[in-house]
Amino acid sequence: MLLLARWASVTLILVVVAGCAVESEQDTTDDAPLGTPWTLADPAPDEDGQLKVLVLHDMEGLSGQSDPRTFSYRNSEFYPQGQEYLIGDVNAVIRGLFDGGADVVQVVDGHGSGSPEPDIILDRLDPRAEMYSRPEPFEAYVDLVGFTDFDAIAVVGMHAKTGSGGFASHTYTLGIGVRLNGQSITETELVALSWGRVGVPVIFASGDDKLAADLATMPWIRYVTVKDATSASTADVYPVDQVREQLRAEAKAAIEGLYSARAMRPATPLAATLDAVPPSSLAALEGVPGIRYHDGSVTFTAESFADAYDGLTALIQVAVGGFSSVMGEVLVDLDPNARGEYSARLFDRWFDFESGRWTPLPPTAPPEGRTYYGYR
Repeated sequence: MLLLARWASVTLILVVVAGCAVESEQDTTDDAPLGTPWTLADPAPDEDGQLKVLVLHDMEGLSGQSDPRTFSYRNSEFYPQGQEYLIGDVNAVIRGLFDGGADVVQVVDGHGSGSPEPDIILDRLDPRAEMYSRPEPFEAYVDLVGFTDFDAIAVVGMHAKTGSGGFASHTYTLGIGVRLNGQSITETELVALSWGRVGVPVIFASGDDKLAADLATMPWIRYVTVKDATSASTADVYPVDQVREQLRAEAKAAIEGLYSARAMRPATPLAATLDAVPPSSLAALEGVPGIRYHDGSVTFTAESFADAYDGLTALIQVAVGGFSSVMGEVLVDLDPNARGEYSARLFDRWFDFESGRWTPLPPTAPPEGRTYYGYR
């Protein structure tokens, strides 16, 4: 039965990785040196006469923040404080963008705390800016590219990549690392590669000192270090008022220096690698024909950035299956008989299905009238 579950996961990966749609954006890089994940290009020219900036925020790299409970929506005691950190940092960046000459600023939620509402406190958002939203779910990193006409991207409250030793360092979700053509990347670089397909640069970022080191790959970026990470769950914070003024000043400078920034165009094809460390795991794929698994990692070749992204996110769905081991530990701690009850229910579900006594519940329809602001 474990083998059947394993092959179900593998089938998902093979279908998604092999069947992704061919990308239409211009991400060809015939002059890319062998093995590099990207080449650099001048920003695309402004064609509508308005300087439009997208602010994408995360929630782990905020000023004043040293407690990881502040970025978790389900922690009702500490999450409101995280929202205070967030609105302060984002508004400081928005002020700087307008001071530097931006005409339009929109904000998108790149955190995904689980809240049905945006992590930003909407009624305190700088009134000159607008929260980007859609009536249907969307991927904040990729789904706006090609459908919106931003001239630059600013990222706020970001974090270092898995293994960097930063505060809450990870890539995409817990225990996940991403490599493109062998180079480990941060989520900031992931955003830059996504927008680089249409010639739009990331010009500003903020986060901890470890992310600052990670982004040596983007020397043009105006970066503000808001704290020094001392572990994955602790940090030494800088004076908030000073940091907020620096956020404003550097965002202003980023706009003024926009055309000295660089767009990161993805190389093709891409060798995409997903690295899984606890609590994630890709061990279920070891030994499966057609899967390039080694030492906790799976690698595949993609013909475009879009294919690489789709394949990586599909693999992540397998990797986060490792989270269930932690749930098992919790259940056994709560009830020493939980393993026996779990086994009995597994067999009952199998017997009921085979006997025609059970059918899956229909998928839950999305709520009518809900607005989506980014990752949820």
